[in-house]
Amino acid sequence: MPKRKIIEIDERKCNGCGECIPSCPEGALQIIDGKARLISDLFCDGLGACIGHCPQAAIKTEEREAQPYDERKVMGNIVKQGQNVIRAHLEHLKSHGEKGYLAIALDYLKEKGITLPQEGKLPCGCPGTQVRAFAKKEGGIKEDAGRIESSLTHWPVQLKLVPAFAPFLNDTDLLVAADCVPFAYADFHRKLLKGKVLLVGCPKLDDVSLYAEKLKQIFLNQDIRSVTYAHMEVPCCFGLISVIKEAVSSSGKDIPFKEVTVSLQGEILK
Repeated sequence: MPKRKIIEIDERKCNGCGECIPSCPEGALQIIDGKARLISDLFCDGLGACIGHCPQAAIKTEEREAQPYDERKVMGNIVKQGQNVIRAHLEHLKSHGEKGYLAIALDYLKEKGITLPQEGKLPCGCPGTQVRAFAKKEGGIKEDAGRIESSLTHWPVQLKLVPAFAPFLNDTDLLVAADCVPFAYADFHRKLLKGKVLLVGCPKLDDVSLYAEKLKQIFLNQDIRSVTYAHMEVPCCFGLISVIKEAVSSSGKDIPFKEVTVSLQGEILK
């Protein structure tokens, strides 16, 4: 087996914080039994993007016998995570001068018929994929002006557009809201959204299997303090309850779950 550079994790120093995970979209790292683990030599490119994100200095690169890095297998992981992660991975390869791996990655995308839109734009031309975090606001009614301020702290909000590795997801209380809830519940920003990070979706009109995979990746790779699912009283809205619970279970983490049901007249039922 040939020798090459690959990361090494010092278990004595690692405290399982997970800060290294978002910087490894290749999928080489996971938190297992409270420690960061290298799960496959095949996925680690040895370039050390994770090193600077470890507050415990528990990660370094070493040269040892290891299975050759497999860019095609890595791309199989990357494409599942959406266009923002694909773009970040390509930039990662470019910045390290890995022209060979970059060519393989681009060939893979071409074979799969995946075309990246221009930065900050959807294929339709709408500026919607650029991840943005806003300054935190208290939200609620302002007595001096008699107006209600938005409690939204980031963009985008649609579950199918938010990257699983978006920085604004880490160390947060998550609110997953069915599309109709903000329209039906007049006090949505002050009573439900305040202090939370929002993900919006419709279990009736969208592909729930995509939701399941995205939520699983979020719970695996981000530090989510709690998750609340706010939905309407209509039957189709209940479909995401089991999806969210299963995603939490798959993460192996103990994340508190709360359910809020809103009536068609805009009242909290549960």
